[in-house]
Amino acid sequence: MGFSVRFWGVRGTIPCPADTHLAFGGNTSCVEVRTGSERIILDAGTGIRMLGKRLLDENALSATLLLSHTHLDHISGFPFFSPAFTPGFQLRVMAGHLFGSDDIRSTLARQMSRPLFPVPLHRMGADIHFEDFAPGNHFLIGDETQIRTAPLRHPDGAVGYRIEYRGRSIAYVTDTEHEPGKPNQTILDLINNVDLLMYDSTYTDDEFPSKVGWGHSTWQEATRLASLARVKQLALFHHEPDRNDQEMTEIEHRARLILPNAFAAREGTVITLL
Repeated sequence: MGFSVRFWGVRGTIPCPADTHLAFGGNTSCVEVRTGSERIILDAGTGIRMLGKRLLDENALSATLLLSHTHLDHISGFPFFSPAFTPGFQLRVMAGHLFGSDDIRSTLARQMSRPLFPVPLHRMGADIHFEDFAPGNHFLIGDETQIRTAPLRHPDGAVGYRIEYRGRSIAYVTDTEHEPGKPNQTILDLINNVDLLMYDSTYTDDEFPSKVGWGHSTWQEATRLASLARVKQLALFHHEPDRNDQEMTEIEHRARLILPNAFAAREGTVITLL
């Protein structure tokens, strides 16, 4: 009954299919987490399309989709997630950033309505349950997988997740903007001592001043938070779409000089925790 993480999409903002991006990948945010028999999906960017094909090949019967938020780079793959069209497949879709203002079902339905998309949400043939929660809530997936959540600083809101299973833990903190010189205590509490942290590393500290208000962080802030929280392994995530493989490799090298356990997330990478 293992605990593993697989990256299916690691970019932010927009897909970037280019021969200069092959080593790290061009699909937008999607991470698969397996805890025993549970299959958890973090975000539904374009990377979810190939994950869906893999789940059908494996005859998977169910999954839980946890959304950080609903900007297009995190949901644009949802209409192409084949299991959602498969009768008998059980899909639980959860989001915490809309609580009190909208709901996740109607938000995804708008994305799949004409003239934006020709196939409406109600045509999906799977058994889909939509759930909204308040950021900060805790809940269970299955009998043993504990989920903790926290609000993030991002336009229109976003939620970070901590997933705990049999004494091991990971945290998914993407699309969040930090305040220079002021470590975010909410995030530190969420990521404290996790085995793996996936953190929004869109910009560099030099680029950040011109991007204030855009809702993203830097790879340097990722290393600072990981150090303060005693994170065991750090995955730089949500890569800037114009950042090519050579530039990503250089950022990874610089991050490892600060934290030897850091790496830049690549599509296809699998991290096994149990």
